[in-house]
Amino acid sequence: VVLFAGKLNTIAGIVTIFFLLVYAAVNLACLALEWASAPNFRPSFRCFTWHTCTLGIFGCLVMMFLISSIHAFASIAFMLLLWMLIHYLGPISNWGYISQALIFHQVRKYLLLLDVRKDHVKFWRPQVLLMVANPRSCMSLMTFINDLKKSGLYVLGHVKLGLLDSLPIDPLQSCYDSWLSLVDHLKIKAFVNLTLADSVRHGVQNLLFISGFGGMRPNTLVLGFYDDCTPEDGLNSQLFPSLSFGSDVVCPTADSGQQSSFFPSVRRSEESKYLQEEEYVSIIADAVKMGKNVALARYFNQFSREDVLGHQISAGPFVDVWPLNLLHPDSHGYVNICSLFLLQLACVLHETRAWNQARLRLFLCVEAGCTLPEDEEMKLRKMLKELRISAQVQTVVWDQVVAMHWQRQGGREEEDFLQNERSRQGEDQDGTQMFPNNTSHLTDEYICAVNNLICRHGSPKPAVRFLYLPHPPADKRYYHVYLHQMDLLSRDLGPALLIHGITPVVTTDF
Repeated sequence: VVLFAGKLNTIAGIVTIFFLLVYAAVNLACLALEWASAPNFRPSFRCFTWHTCTLGIFGCLVMMFLISSIHAFASIAFMLLLWMLIHYLGPISNWGYISQALIFHQVRKYLLLLDVRKDHVKFWRPQVLLMVANPRSCMSLMTFINDLKKSGLYVLGHVKLGLLDSLPIDPLQSCYDSWLSLVDHLKIKAFVNLTLADSVRHGVQNLLFISGFGGMRPNTLVLGFYDDCTPEDGLNSQLFPSLSFGSDVVCPTADSGQQSSFFPSVRRSEESKYLQEEEYVSIIADAVKMGKNVALARYFNQFSREDVLGHQISAGPFVDVWPLNLLHPDSHGYVNICSLFLLQLACVLHETRAWNQARLRLFLCVEAGCTLPEDEEMKLRKMLKELRISAQVQTVVWDQVVAMHWQRQGGREEEDFLQNERSRQGEDQDGTQMFPNNTSHLTDEYICAVNNLICRHGSPKPAVRFLYLPHPPADKRYYHVYLHQMDLLSRDLGPALLIHGITPVVTTDF
C-alpha cells in the first residue's frame, strides 16, 4: 500500500508527520504528569520543566503543518479515532490513567476552595446519606434517592457489625468492589462509605461525622422504615445478569441456593431483627442533635421507576405533600422550617429531568368556620408565588378528625395548658419538639383517622408522598410509642417519605 503512493518524498513526509505526532504526544503526557504533581514522576532530564514540554508540543505541531497541513489534519484525526476505539472498545487495563491523577489534583484544589463558612441558603442542595442494611432489599429506594439528590452529594452508607480487635484484617476492604459494581450497574451517581462498629447506632454516628470533605458533607440522613414487612430480594441473577462481582462472590440463583458473602440473602420472616426499636429511634434523635435532616422511607419496595416514569402520560405522575404536623393539629403552621423543607425536597424532585412532568399537590388541612386557616392559605399561596413553585393547593376539611383530638384533650382549655407547658419546657424553632408526655395523649383511633384522610385524598394515586415527621420524644421510654404512631400514620400509603427538616432551605432575599 505504501508503494502505491508513487513518490518517496510523499512517504517520507507522512512518516515524519507520524513521528512528530508521537513526540508531541510524549510531551503532552509529560506535561500532564507535571500538572498532576504525581510523586512517582521523576524525570532524569536535567532541563525538564513544563516550559520544555509546552515548547516540544508547539514545535512538533508547527513542523507537522509546515510539512503538509492536509496530512497533519488527517494524522490528528486518525489518532483521535484510535484513541476513541481504545477508550470505548478496548479491555480494562492496569496501566494507570493520567486522567485520574489530574482529576484528583483538581478536585483537591476545588475542595479547599469550597469554604463551609461561605454556605448560603440560596445555594442549598440536598446532600444525602442513605443507610443501606442490604442492597438486595432497597434497589428502588437507591434509584429514587439518586433522583432526589439532584446535583448534590449522594453517599451510600453501610454498617458492618463487629470489632477490628477480634479480626485478622479489615473485612470491609474486599467489599468495596462489589458495592462499586452495584453503583455502576444501577447508573447512580453515588459514593460508597462503609464502616465497622459494635452497633448500628455507633456506625451511623461515625458515618455522619466522617462522610464527605470540607463543604461537601451530607446534610440529610435517609433511613428505611422500621416495620414488620418481609424484605424482598431485588438483586438476583435473573433480573441483573450483567452485574459483575468479585471472583470470590457468588450471586445467588434460584436453583443453587448459594449466597454472596458481601450481599447476603434478605432476612426471612421468621428471623429476628438485629436492630431494636429503641436503637432505631435513637439514630433519628442523634441525627437531629448533629444538625442533620432526617427522612424515613417506607414502602419503596412497591416503587417502580420504570412504571412511574417509563410511560409518560399527559397528566404526569403526582407527588403529594402534606406539610402540616398531622399528629399535632394545634400547631397552625404551614410556613415553618420543617414544612418548607418538605416542599423544597418535592420541588427538587420535580426539577430533575426524569420528574419534570410530575405535578405537585399541596394539601392544606383546615377546620370549617375558622378564620386562621384562611389566613394560612393566603400566606401559603403567597409564599409559593414568591418562591416560584408551581403546585396545586388543595384544601382538606378535617373537622371530624380533629374532633377526636380535642375530645381526647378534654377541650381547648386543656390544650391551652399544654401549649403553655410546651413553651415552659422548651420547643424547637419550627415548633416540633415533643415533651416527654406528648406522645401519650394521642389515640390510635385519631392516628388511623388521619391515615384514612390521607388515603381518601390520594386520587389519582400519587407516585410518592411527602409527610411531616415529628421530632422524637425526649424521654426514651416513649420511643416505642413514637414508632408505633409513625407506623399507623404511614400504613398502606404506598411509597412515602416522612421528613423532619431542621435547616433553612429557601429565602426570598436578594
